[in-house]
Amino acid sequence: MVRNLLNLAVFLATAAIALLVASLLVPGFHVHPGGFIVAILVFAIAQALVEWLVRSIFHRSAPTVAGIAGLISTFLALWIASLFSGVSFDGLGGWILATVIVWLITAILGWVAAKFISPRFDRPAKR
Repeated sequence: MVRNLLNLAVFLATAAIALLVASLLVPGFHVHPGGFIVAILVFAIAQALVEWLVRSIFHRSAPTVAGIAGLISTFLALWIASLFSGVSFDGLGGWILATVIVWLITAILGWVAAKFISPRFDRPAKR
């Protein structure tokens, strides 16, 4: 239970950080302050669902498609989040660049969390 809550917290935190950094780096990508929490939640849920769907469809070639699935799920999740007015794009270029940056940041932070945070909860408690 603790591990699932930790994974959820890490997933939401990486989504928040990635959206903030992308909004600072990409001129055509905007995260609106009033919809920031909604954008994080919608983005995280949409990304998880789309990524699961893409991996389910391409389950036999998952290692080959992992990066592409991540980019596709991020691209679609950003679009879905934009429907709820949490984020907006000034053009296709901003959408594509934001997708790459958000995908890269969530991948790196997810890897760091898996490497350094999650293993601490796998060990049995010392008595």
